[in-house]
Amino acid sequence: MYPVVPFTDRCSIPSRLLAVTKLYVMERGSHRCVAISSIQRDPKYFEDPRNEKSNCFEPNRFLDKECDLINSEAYLPFGIVSAKNSRLKLHLLFAVDSKTTVPMELKIKRIFQQKDSAVVYYRATRNFDFFKKRGIPYAKPMPFLGSMWELFFQRLSTAEGVEKVYNLDPESKYVGFFEFETPILVIRDLDLIKSITVKNFDHFPNHRMAFEPDVETLFSKNLFSLRDERWREIRNLLTPAFTSSKMKSMFVLMRNCAQEYGDYFASLPADQSKELELKNAFTKYTNDVIATCAFGIDVNSMKDPKNTFYVYGREATSFGRAQSLRFFAVRKFPWLCRLLGIKVFNQKIVDFFNELIARTIKVRDENGIVRPDMIQLMMETRGKLGPGKELTIDDMTAQAFIFFFGGFESTSALMCFAPYEIGINVQIQKRLQDEIDQVLEDCNGQVTYDAINDMKYLDAVILESLRMYPPTVISDRVCVKPFELPPRVPGAKPYVMQPNDSMWIPIYGIQHDPQYYPEPKKFNPDRFYDDPKQMSNSPSFLSFGMGPRMCIGNRFALLEAKVLLFYVLAKCDLAPCAKSSIPLKLDRKGFTMVSENGFWLKIQPRNAKRAEPEKIAIPGTTMLIDKIRARHPDN
Repeated sequence: MYPVVPFTDRCSIPSRLLAVTKLYVMERGSHRCVAISSIQRDPKYFEDPRNEKSNCFEPNRFLDKECDLINSEAYLPFGIVSAKNSRLKLHLLFAVDSKTTVPMELKIKRIFQQKDSAVVYYRATRNFDFFKKRGIPYAKPMPFLGSMWELFFQRLSTAEGVEKVYNLDPESKYVGFFEFETPILVIRDLDLIKSITVKNFDHFPNHRMAFEPDVETLFSKNLFSLRDERWREIRNLLTPAFTSSKMKSMFVLMRNCAQEYGDYFASLPADQSKELELKNAFTKYTNDVIATCAFGIDVNSMKDPKNTFYVYGREATSFGRAQSLRFFAVRKFPWLCRLLGIKVFNQKIVDFFNELIARTIKVRDENGIVRPDMIQLMMETRGKLGPGKELTIDDMTAQAFIFFFGGFESTSALMCFAPYEIGINVQIQKRLQDEIDQVLEDCNGQVTYDAINDMKYLDAVILESLRMYPPTVISDRVCVKPFELPPRVPGAKPYVMQPNDSMWIPIYGIQHDPQYYPEPKKFNPDRFYDDPKQMSNSPSFLSFGMGPRMCIGNRFALLEAKVLLFYVLAKCDLAPCAKSSIPLKLDRKGFTMVSENGFWLKIQPRNAKRAEPEKIAIPGTTMLIDKIRARHPDN
């Protein structure tokens, strides 16, 4: 009744001809499985095999025909063996006590017969017919992993996985996906995306990301994770940090950092070149910019890469496979993570940022220091938000940290992909350097905030980099009240989303769709050159999201990247080296978008001097003066 294992197997060495209903040849190396449990419960071999008639354990079947039954091919708990080797004599006395379950209940766990795991398996797969019932095409799931199995087994990068789901049915407005056991609707139609994120925002105001505050403070209280009214309060509070006047103040700080980095690379001997891993170099820049703009701390991570701010920041944002798994575990199983003490971030990182914010506030209060940064904005709200709404140190730390997290990782990724494409596309680099030279000439060597924002080709290069390599490959929303979606294809039925239903917006898939961007795998800044605002505000460009939930720091990120590229390319040339990956391959090990083999380029001081300005003669004299070029020749 209860064999030790429910099946056994064999592998064929020579090819064998099996006589079944039709002749079947088992090739060398093919496998066969013997279903022990099923055979021993077959009434053809054992009458009343489950003892349903007698409702009792029936050893009498072996009493008279012990040898015959044990040696029978139908009795296989130890395989097919001789009677003398299969007999087992027990000289023990067993008795039933209060803990005995009658009748016995089995568990199903892996290949052994246990029961509780059957409940787990059922819960993990019970929704797998969700989309099939509704006539929606979907990515095929696997137990426990859902449609994410190709990502976990590293068959695809996260970006490639999103693109594969997006292309599942090109004619459908939406398709299905399973994040573990949770059904997710993936929206493909641009008009529908705009309707969800803008027009009907009140139906989809929140992100799905939810963390328990006592398990993960930094993520649970930040602007991205907050919901409903609390999200509106904090967003309204932080929005003034990114006004034009504040950005102009931050620009000066960015410019100082970028000049130092440009000077460092240009200080290399002219006859030498240096192979540079961009991720390592440019995360130092983003670290220094955020340290000064958001936290009021001056650091130079290129000269001092072991400074505490950079070390903890790098550790916090290095989302490899292990940290990605902890991230999902904390989201999906907070009770288990609370029990086991599992957190996304090491406690020392949380303590560091908490102490940093608390110390910064104390120093500013005691010394009357005022800076145009995020911490100052949050300090100025004290006593103004009302009972129960005041920002605690944890709240302030969470907002500052998500700003740091987004800037450190996402912006540094942009500043790796953009130089990589510039370095392997010589004509693009030359055209961009010509524009940079022109601006430096017009500004007498000191670029201004307005001048850098007027650079059309630099804008186009940055936007095309964001199109090809968006900081996040998907965005999500959660439905809070019933909302009817149009039929996925003509003739199909509408689909009504219910509260707590989730959806994804496949950013990477949309931005690599040839329907919207011809030759989507080709780096072509001219797509954005003529009308960058119209293109970047289109539903087909979603690198920073769309609607009220759009990334609040997008202007900061764009300016930060522009300033660095400006000063690096003003003084240096970028070129492929032996370590450069061409074409670039995305890493499959983590959930962030990075290059599989790093971002390696050769960087060296620019060889050619900038062209001397054209001279013109003053009429009636022998004097020559520089000809002033038109700043806007198109006008």
